[in-house]
Amino acid sequence: MHRSSTIHQLRHCARRQSPLQGKKLHAQIVKNGQDKCAAPIYSNGLIDMYGKCHLLKDARQVFDEMPQRDFASWASLFTAHNLAGLPLSTLSIFPNMSRLDGFRPDHFVFASLVKACADLSALRVGKQAHGQFIVSPFSHDDVVKSSLVDMYAKCGALGHARKVFDSIFHRNPISSAAMISGYVRNGMKPEAMELFRSSQVKTISTWTALISGMVQSGEFFDAFSLFIEMRKEGVDISDPYVLSSIIGASSSLAALDLGKQIHCLVIIFGYEPNLFVSNSLVDMYSKCSDVLASKTVFDDMAIRDVVSWTSIIVGMAQHGKANDALSLYDEMVSEGFKPNEVTFTGLISACSHFGLVERGRGLFKSMTEDYGLNPSLQHYTCLLDLLSRSGLLDEAENLLETMPFEPDEAAWVALLSACKRHGAAEMGVRVADRVMSVGPTEASTCVLLSSVYAGAGMWGNVSRLRGLMASLEVKKEPAFSCVGLSGECDAKSACVYS
Repeated sequence: MHRSSTIHQLRHCARRQSPLQGKKLHAQIVKNGQDKCAAPIYSNGLIDMYGKCHLLKDARQVFDEMPQRDFASWASLFTAHNLAGLPLSTLSIFPNMSRLDGFRPDHFVFASLVKACADLSALRVGKQAHGQFIVSPFSHDDVVKSSLVDMYAKCGALGHARKVFDSIFHRNPISSAAMISGYVRNGMKPEAMELFRSSQVKTISTWTALISGMVQSGEFFDAFSLFIEMRKEGVDISDPYVLSSIIGASSSLAALDLGKQIHCLVIIFGYEPNLFVSNSLVDMYSKCSDVLASKTVFDDMAIRDVVSWTSIIVGMAQHGKANDALSLYDEMVSEGFKPNEVTFTGLISACSHFGLVERGRGLFKSMTEDYGLNPSLQHYTCLLDLLSRSGLLDEAENLLETMPFEPDEAAWVALLSACKRHGAAEMGVRVADRVMSVGPTEASTCVLLSSVYAGAGMWGNVSRLRGLMASLEVKKEPAFSCVGLSGECDAKSACVYS
């Protein structure tokens, strides 16, 4: 196979995230002995491909077996760790570049290091990297400056970000996108729009920065309006991230029809294999209550990560499919994936709604003993809810008294509701007194407290609560539903194909 053809195909696999085709190319390279060449171009291409396909172990193996490495080898390795969500590993590995191969960072390495700092919001380390960059022979490199803009913006240092941005000699879409994104994420929407509209050339990266920033800031309708404007202007969607962002907006709005339209665009542009896009689709369908479609997307994924598994598990759990959620969890663990905190929140919650006490206890215990995860207040509250719903009130109360967090109002109310439901009047009054000592802030809490005290004939406390409710201006809000009519709501009536 011709060298340029092999490299081109590796880049295509990296761009399309096609690991199976990439592994076939790897086998051909090994068979032809090209991986042993003095020039590391093939190995660098393999590291880049595996990294962008989120196969860090394979990327690291290729790197470790290289007979000779260059700057691109190290930059590709750093990028692979960044893409795997391990920016701290990038920074910890960096000293080995000088120790093992005697290299000082070039502009590609600087960009990778600054990216790691941005992902960690490590402003102090980022400033150190900036200082080394300034005194290096690459201090005029606009790509690194664009990375610095992004790093400072993600750290909330917008003054530093703008100063670096203004120092860029040849403005490029990447630096503009970083500055626009920084403005939007920090609530500076007018500044973001002004910079966007003043940009002479608007590329997919600048559109993506503005749209994704709007989504992250909760401006979902504005995000859809901009996406539709982008489509009308015929901008080539050469980067799938804008699709995953707008799918996220569909999730937050529970706009299933719009989500389906974006899914069609994903298919049209051939981005189904993209991990981020597929994860967004799994989450969107789950949040829009179409768990069958969510499971179909999940089953069709060529590669998955912990986010993929967690999204489908939580989706199943939230829609009353506890057994499916638990089966998926067992499958996830058997395939070698490590669950995270969100995974366990969904699982214990599912056990709570189906009274699976022993399984819930086991999962809570497994967090620390098997995976080294520290349960949060939310995990304790889920376990508390499981015990309370199952009538294990003494155990639930003991959990509240001994857990390493100060119970919040929601935790006490979970136990109080169970006391009322199971007729535990004496404990109910005791718990109600604890809630009163904290000071209730929610209308539903005041109503529940009043009911418990009334049931115990403690009318003085009922009277005090009514006074508290009056001072809080607590009143029952009337229920309502919202029906979207064509033409009434831009996001509902919009077509993303135009």
